[in-house]
Amino acid sequence: MNEFDQLQGKGLLIHHWDADGICSAKLVIDKLGKKITTNKTPTLGNYFLTDEELKECKGFDFVIVVDMSLPEQNILHLAKESKVLIFDHHLGKVIKEVFHHNPVIKGEDPDEYPSASWIVNDYLENDVNLYGLLGIIGDHEQKIKENPHFSKIIDSFCKKNNITFDDLHKMAYLLDSNYKKGDKKAVEQAPYYLIDHPEHKAILENTTWNNNLTELDEEINTILDESINKTDSIILKTMNTKSNIISTITRKLAWTNNQDAVVVNKGYFDSEDQLYVRTIDNDMQPMIKKGKEYGFKCGGKKEVLGAILPKEKTESFVNEIVTYLSKQ
Repeated sequence: MNEFDQLQGKGLLIHHWDADGICSAKLVIDKLGKKITTNKTPTLGNYFLTDEELKECKGFDFVIVVDMSLPEQNILHLAKESKVLIFDHHLGKVIKEVFHHNPVIKGEDPDEYPSASWIVNDYLENDVNLYGLLGIIGDHEQKIKENPHFSKIIDSFCKKNNITFDDLHKMAYLLDSNYKKGDKKAVEQAPYYLIDHPEHKAILENTTWNNNLTELDEEINTILDESINKTDSIILKTMNTKSNIISTITRKLAWTNNQDAVVVNKGYFDSEDQLYVRTIDNDMQPMIKKGKEYGFKCGGKKEVLGAILPKEKTESFVNEIVTYLSKQ
């Protein structure tokens, strides 16, 4: 018996807004059905729950958090009146007051747990399936082919289901298009769309998501064509957009150039900046820890740092990150 089998009453599901979060949510709802009465994602771009959002989380017997490393104070606040379960693969510390299933922060190899969707699927003892894999591909894209274990699993799944890796890659991008366009409601509806339309063609042929993708590709390509700065082996990029595409831009810059990339978006929030860092083989854990010590909304994985910074603090923290990466 796992923790899911013991849940009673009315449940809230909080999930990340990307393909991994959506697929993780879909798997949880598959298991618990109508016990999940509400699902929500935080304000797009926020890696925390606001005071208003915390109020909306009251009145549930249990709360499940997937693919989000919410601040400890958020989790403890939820745990005051609800049983809390977390399924995640991001860095952080174990929150002992709740059920916290994150093999990565307990010392397991991140390459063995590349997504929250895989962790949820594994915990539920499901067979390999589309949604367990889509979260992996959403988070790692073509890079997952460098992981021999999961490359073999994905190849086998594709052959068995007569689809290609490129199909899976596009599906992840289509799911991601909702948050990149800033459509929080569409993100929250997406897990139920996947449940109601279980065939992969329903993702590939979704007209709205394809239109989103066309518009986003145009903006992303325009931004990538703009100038960048370089410091030694580090790519530096500042942009100004209302689309939530900073992770995509950073990923493309880092992987295309095979260099660490540091990107700031000044246009998403009015009084804060988005910061995203992706490295090739450097460890961002020390800078994630430092960002949290400074009081910033900051998190990530070994190779990724994401943060929301007061505009007056952005330059100094970016300089600190560049200095850190230069010394590695």
